[in-house]
Amino acid sequence: MNTAERHTLIAQAVRDAGSATVLELAELTGASEMTIRRDLDALAAQGALERFRGGARTLLLRGEEPPFALRAREAVDAKRRIAVAVCDLVADGETVLLDSGTTCVEIARLLRERPVTVMPLSLPAVHVFGDTPGPATLLVPGGQPRTGEGALTGPLALASISALRFDTAVLGCCGLTAADGLTAYDLDDATVKKAATAAARRTIAATDSGKLGRTAFAHVAPAGLLHTLVTDTAAPADEITALEAAGTTVITA
Repeated sequence: MNTAERHTLIAQAVRDAGSATVLELAELTGASEMTIRRDLDALAAQGALERFRGGARTLLLRGEEPPFALRAREAVDAKRRIAVAVCDLVADGETVLLDSGTTCVEIARLLRERPVTVMPLSLPAVHVFGDTPGPATLLVPGGQPRTGEGALTGPLALASISALRFDTAVLGCCGLTAADGLTAYDLDDATVKKAATAAARRTIAATDSGKLGRTAFAHVAPAGLLHTLVTDTAAPADEITALEAAGTTVITA
């Protein structure tokens, strides 16, 4: 188990249990207690948990979204496979509205190399296009970045979206079920996602399997509004079947 995998396991264990001791986490991961202490210090610096003597406790209320820096290290291989599959669905010359989130940053890295027009809805994705310019045309929306996340929300973001029409909107999500549809933790983020679906000819949801079967606080869209879901091969079969019955095409990568 490498450091990133261990950090993910530790953060998930603390999040699920509310707190955990160094000894418990050492037994869980097979690492030494000294290594676990270093891991907890690193995760505390990222805002993923709070340290106390001999262990750590979660900083998240029930239903809160984990920090972007931590999520960026989770399911990385799956997110990259999802990004490839999403980009295969996008034709050259398309206009794409690209949502915020760690999976969409991976998609941005691939779309940068394509002759498409993209309007990213997060500062991390905007920076991907700006750092190494490629054949893609970048449109930068307005908006107020969410602290720690960089997702663009608010009236300026909504005005930027509503002023244009896109071939494809690619959305991330915090939860997706056939019954509750696509959901988000943040109300402002949910509002932006709703506007994105209204401004695009088709909507593709791109999310790792960990989000399937979960429901977050803010409703975005019913499952039937999603043209396609791209997820990984660990997606639960019953949820895939239910989503397909709702009219969503499911692609696993």
